[in-house]
Parts: sequence; C-alpha cells; structure tokens
Amino acid sequence: MSPLAANGRRPEGGERLVGVISDTHGLLRPQAVSALAGCALIVHAGDVGAPAILGELRRVAPVVAVRGNVDVEAWARDLPETAVAEVGAVRLYVLHDLGRLDLDPAAAGFAAVISGHSHISALVERGGVLYVNPGSAGPRRFALPVSVALLRVGGGGVTAEEVARGG
Repeated sequence: MSPLAANGRRPEGGERLVGVISDTHGLLRPQAVSALAGCALIVHAGDVGAPAILGELRRVAPVVAVRGNVDVEAWARDLPETAVAEVGAVRLYVLHDLGRLDLDPAAAGFAAVISGHSHISALVERGGVLYVNPGSAGPRRFALPVSVALLRVGGGGVTAEEVARGG
C-alpha cells in the first residue's frame, strides 16, 4: 500500500484503507481511480457495466466485486450477488441493493454493509454496523456528484468518509 492515502493523510499504525466504488455502468472516471490510489483493497458494489472496469481497478489494488442489476451479460455471471471481504479481523458484507439484505449483519459479525444501486452516497451507523453506499462513480445521474468512499479499517473497527469528485 502506498504510504499516503488518496486524501493525503497517512493511514495510522495497523490501519488499512479500503476503497469503495459502485455504479460505474461501464465508465471508470480518472477522478475515481485517483481517489482510490493507495488503497489496500477496492470493493465494487455492483453495476460494474463492463469487465474492463474490474481490470483497471485491479491495477490499483485487489478487488472484491458483486453483480448489480445491469450486470446481465455473460462476463458478469461469475460475479456473486453478495460477497464477504475480510480486512484483518474486520468483516464487510457486500451486495448491490440494500433492499435485498437478508441477514442481520450485527448478529453475523459484520462491521459494515456495503451497497450501491441508489447512486446516492450514504454513511450511516445502525446497531453497531456501518452502512456504506459510495454513490455513483459512473455516468452522472440526477445531478449527483461522482463519488467513492474510503474505509479506514484497524483496531477491529471501521470508519468511512465520502470522497466526491466533480464530474
């Protein structure tokens, strides 16, 4: 991992940066790639849109990705609908549409639930679980900014921040 995080701050001792991106819809903007630089892992929460997107993200860091509702072509069949990413002792549950969450994340031992679909960024803690929607990093919709999220994982916990990049 690069010693500098994408936002210019150094990860603290034992801390790892995880980049979260969603709803690229076949378009990976340079601003999004720049925001993810320095991450130890990238999570794509679906609606990837094209296999080349995942290849480009893998140039930055290892990738965990799930299939979204627009990922219907043959290449996307290998993408799971849900995934678990483990960063040290911290477990992250990943799915595209939060409305399809079919488990109790706290009871299942997840520190965070990562989703996309709405194109609206959100960082909310409920019941000891952090819910993260990075917004959309693909084609602009609804006059929303291009955005990703950064998770700081360490000490058995996770915090998040949105990184909005014009578009």
